[in-house]
Amino acid sequence: MRYVKFSVMATLMLALMGQASAQVVDASKPMSIAELAVYQGPDRQAKLIEGAKKESGLSVYHVYPALTNIMNEFGKKYNIKVKSWRAGSEAVLQRVTSENRGNKFDVDIVQNNAPENEAAFREKLLQEVKSPYHNDLLPQAVPAHKQWVGITVDIWTAAYNTEKIKKEDLPKSYKDLLDPKWKGQLGIEGNNHAWFGALMGKMGEEEGQKLFANIANTNGISNRKGHSLLTMMVSSGEVPLALTVYSWNPEQLKVKGAPVEGLALQPLMAQPSTIAMLKKAPNPYTALLFYDYMLTEGQKQLHDLKFVPTSKKFELPFPKVPLNFIDPAMALDQQAKWFKMFEDTVVKRSK
Repeated sequence: MRYVKFSVMATLMLALMGQASAQVVDASKPMSIAELAVYQGPDRQAKLIEGAKKESGLSVYHVYPALTNIMNEFGKKYNIKVKSWRAGSEAVLQRVTSENRGNKFDVDIVQNNAPENEAAFREKLLQEVKSPYHNDLLPQAVPAHKQWVGITVDIWTAAYNTEKIKKEDLPKSYKDLLDPKWKGQLGIEGNNHAWFGALMGKMGEEEGQKLFANIANTNGISNRKGHSLLTMMVSSGEVPLALTVYSWNPEQLKVKGAPVEGLALQPLMAQPSTIAMLKKAPNPYTALLFYDYMLTEGQKQLHDLKFVPTSKKFELPFPKVPLNFIDPAMALDQQAKWFKMFEDTVVKRSK
């Protein structure tokens, strides 16, 4: 009986020892990209820094213009050459996909909206990463598959020109936009079908579509392309009230003295902007070093640039207003439906 107990205890101890040594890697044996990406040993950062010294640099495709500033800081810190290419979200996804199909593997990291990187995940282009910094982020920033991670939260808000509209006249809900005083005052970003579809889901599709159709028919909604452009038009007074900008758009212009302010009309919709490591990244050590950087020092830099970091260390811009996160997988599955709904209800009625 004692022998049995000893054997059980010995087995448990061996199992625990095995778990403890699971992260010990044979230095003489090179790690595969998959092994490296999930490695969480205490020497993770040292290993990444040492490996990055032997690589050619970092290549990033991105949609955030301001990401260039952070990449430059990363490059200076680690003496790493960084090259990048920026375009719209769809163009970035298309380039990554087409290059993969052509067996061209030049990019290490892709930064894009969550639905686009979710599409890249479905195409099996991305690498699962287990970073020790995932626990520091909002839960919506880390999907179960861990093949992309949220670095910021894009929150759709309204924005108004503070010289054109008084605070006491601001709408408290979307229904208030039926008031004739908003005739010729409203604008919307013309590619916000995901926001609109998810919003209709919260409001009730029939009721929500009827409301926005009535707003467009009664007061008109000008249709603009680009959240930054729309926010600039608010600051100039050309569009006194925009319904869909990102919460950080007005904040970035306010720093420059622009008369613009954000407005949280509920339900408030949000989605992460993400980074992902490519499965066939040519510089995997550098890619993972940058990945971890974006979840640590990069979070502070994003905050200083008026973005909304996913780190729980920073307060959200509207702490008392609940956020409704759009499921990226649902956004992909419902894309055709939501696009048609937005086009028929809002865009085609634009004036």
